[in-house]
Amino acid sequence: MKITIVGTGYVGLVTGACLAELGNKVFCLDLDQKKIDILNNGGMPIHEPGLTDLVSRNRAAGRLVFSTDVAASVEHGDIQFIAVGTPPDEDGSADLQYVLAAARNIGKYMQSFKVIVDKSTVPVGTAERVAAVVNEELAQRQNTSQFSVVSNPEFLKEGAAVDDFMRPDRIVVGCDHSPLGEKARILMVRLYETFSRDRECLHWMDVRSAEFTKYAANAMLATRISFMNELSNLADRLHVDIEAVRKGMGSDPRIGPSFLYAGCGYGGSCFPKDVQALEKTAQENGQQLHILHAVESVNDAQKKVLGQKILQHFGSDLSGKQFAVWGLAFKPDTDDMRAASSRVLINDLLSHGASLTLFDPVAMEESRRVLAIDFNDRPELLKKIVYADSAMEALQNADALVIVTEWKVFRSPDFDQLKASLKRPVIFDGRNLYEPSLMKELDIDYHCIGRAALKQNQV
Repeated sequence: MKITIVGTGYVGLVTGACLAELGNKVFCLDLDQKKIDILNNGGMPIHEPGLTDLVSRNRAAGRLVFSTDVAASVEHGDIQFIAVGTPPDEDGSADLQYVLAAARNIGKYMQSFKVIVDKSTVPVGTAERVAAVVNEELAQRQNTSQFSVVSNPEFLKEGAAVDDFMRPDRIVVGCDHSPLGEKARILMVRLYETFSRDRECLHWMDVRSAEFTKYAANAMLATRISFMNELSNLADRLHVDIEAVRKGMGSDPRIGPSFLYAGCGYGGSCFPKDVQALEKTAQENGQQLHILHAVESVNDAQKKVLGQKILQHFGSDLSGKQFAVWGLAFKPDTDDMRAASSRVLINDLLSHGASLTLFDPVAMEESRRVLAIDFNDRPELLKKIVYADSAMEALQNADALVIVTEWKVFRSPDFDQLKASLKRPVIFDGRNLYEPSLMKELDIDYHCIGRAALKQNQV
């Protein structure tokens, strides 16, 4: 099949490469010439495991093309995926300017029937706005070409996006019940039939329900995280081990173990903005989502917990103190720094006079860019940041180690070398990577999230 992908960010690039891998001819459009040049020269603008090889293989086979030519992109694909960003607007709502601009371009150039697929995360009712924009452009040209707008939200996890696409647990497709909607459904069945041979993972529904499903799923996951983080803070006060509680809760099949890990807050491109957007949608329709408002508030507060533990230990004046920070990306296996907990921690420590040595396996370049923006109005603080070439190098002469992202490479360090490198053996672990009992045996002063019970019992 001939497929066009509008947008070469995480969703668009992964979707395009994976559909090409299945034998489709895919045209990836992006208006950012720099990004297209990088892709055409064999580079990769994002970090996503397995994606570089996938793109390279399908480009070489002629199944994957990257271009800024809008007219050519519309002509190419019978199915037009809109996979552009929907960043949060100032009021928390999803900014649809890029989605509607993509729709307008499709309407401006289309000459035959098109299935227009909203792959971007968009609020309920967006398909109707997309259809209206396309119809406006067709009317201006007095063109009678037909189309159908479909909702097909993505459920890809950064760091595992390729595997998620190729082995989906569900594919949600929303179509209307008109003759054109049925025509679109037939094409979408053809596109995804490969994934339904062994098991049925396609979930068909109306367009609005499909749009809502994406937000509902992300809101539920964010809720589980904030719920567990709030309990972890109470666990510290009650001298309860949140890890034991997590295992006890998660063994109940009605609850399950996923997304119940205590930590220093969620970030990334999805959960923060999607929770806000769903709250905004509710407000526009006369309803308050009290639970989601609490989820967001808890998460904002949780990102400061690690810094508060450090201040409680060292005092409010951190002048002359050096901290090693392991992990900058919002999660492992990505270089994405959007809404990362590390950014809050770095700001808190620098604001109290500390100096920092930072290390992340893949997010060093992105962190330099992001932190330059964060401290644009306080350049003197940036001078207190040093970037290390390795995790162990970051520890040299540091007063303590602070772990923010749960990269696998951090799970089993050489603790003897770690202790020898630090001025004093102190670890603040925002992801509970280590067992407090082992840290006690190694004579390491270990501060984690929701496990004060073990430290209390060891006194």
